[in-house]
Amino acid sequence: MNLPHDGLAQPQRGWAILTIAIGLIMSVMDGAIANVALPTIARDLHASPAFSIWIVNGYQLAITISLLPLASLGEIVGYRRVYIAGLLLFTIASLFCVAANTLTLLTIARILQGFGAAGIMSVNMALVRHTYPRAMLGRGIGINAMVVAVSAAAGPTIAAGILAVGPWPYLFAINIPLGLVALVLGIKYLPHTRPAGHDFDWKSAVLSALTFGLGLAAIDSIGHGEDAAIALGEFGGAVIAGVLLVREQKHMASPLLPLDLLRIPIFALSIATSIASFCGQMLAFVALPFYLESRFGYSDVEIGLLITPWPIAVAFAAPLAGRLVEHYPAGLLGGIGLLLFALGLGALAMLPTHPSLFDVTWRMALAGAGFGLFQTPNNRTMIAAAPRERSGGASGMLGTARLLGQTIGAALVSLFIARFALDGARIALFAAVGFAIAGAIVSTLRLSQAGARGAEYVRVKEDQRMKGE
Repeated sequence: MNLPHDGLAQPQRGWAILTIAIGLIMSVMDGAIANVALPTIARDLHASPAFSIWIVNGYQLAITISLLPLASLGEIVGYRRVYIAGLLLFTIASLFCVAANTLTLLTIARILQGFGAAGIMSVNMALVRHTYPRAMLGRGIGINAMVVAVSAAAGPTIAAGILAVGPWPYLFAINIPLGLVALVLGIKYLPHTRPAGHDFDWKSAVLSALTFGLGLAAIDSIGHGEDAAIALGEFGGAVIAGVLLVREQKHMASPLLPLDLLRIPIFALSIATSIASFCGQMLAFVALPFYLESRFGYSDVEIGLLITPWPIAVAFAAPLAGRLVEHYPAGLLGGIGLLLFALGLGALAMLPTHPSLFDVTWRMALAGAGFGLFQTPNNRTMIAAAPRERSGGASGMLGTARLLGQTIGAALVSLFIARFALDGARIALFAAVGFAIAGAIVSTLRLSQAGARGAEYVRVKEDQRMKGE
């Protein structure tokens, strides 16, 4: 077993990157494509629209409750084992999705898919850190950010294309050959890491699942206008579980909920920036189809094409940002990126009454480029700020912050559309602008001396640790 001290050598590094990318594409895209197919699936399986929502909610809930526990498990048994197990479960669950002939069976299969996706997402950034040399970490995270952003943005368009040529099971069947290829590559090429010298904390894992599961369920309940008593009960349960979890974690050397990492100012600021930015992103992603259809009369196919410049811009900006962050402060790049993101969103919200193709395209591209410029430096800062042996905790928190922001954003869109009807989508875009500006402000706070001292402390400790190895 070869334990990498400073990344993997080529060609192993290239194959490892490909493995990580395939897993991310499957897990992130599957969270987006099911939304498009919901009406078709409900009609085909003779199910009510209300129950069919669990095809999406079950997947998201499984990821939510297991992300941090699996990140902690990765530190204990090795990141590659958790990643490969997640890939295997995701691939098998995809086969079950294809074979499901009732909504109940499909929902169960989707929940299993969610647990597999959590295994992939929880440790992917930790694997990136152990795959790339430290001098190239920004580029590696740039590629990773590009894969995540493009997969999320392109998911609905790809789903529409698949449904145009085949039935809904094709959406899940495509995962099976991809998963098998990733499994073969992962077993051969993913890096081995030293296991941590502590046991898995089952009690904290249960409390973490209750905290985040009930908390996000409460947010979702508010967004969908459910009974206030239900939302209040879910929120109360989340608070109680969260308090017990924090008390349990306070004095642990390697806590499942990485409170130790949140004491690093630059890490905490990066988490806050991530939540605000992904909230803005999801507000825009969910609102834009409604906005373009109700206000300007575009068809589904036209909307898919009009949104395409967004992921294309991310694909160019994210790797570029990965190189820039090796020379310029992440707080500055993140602040500039989120301001560009806000400008793009604001310009979209103020489209002329009869917009041309160019009017929409440059606005989408500006929003995508801004988000791509922000995401890579922010992710690199979070991962690099954590001690090397706490990469799993940092990776889990990164995924949790993204999921929390996206859930809040989706709930707010539902709330705005329910309350303000046709104007709700446009109001959601303006709200996205506000979250992007808030994220930009928090990002620039990392340029302060406190953040710099925190980052310098981590760099010194990291250098000492590397020399010790």
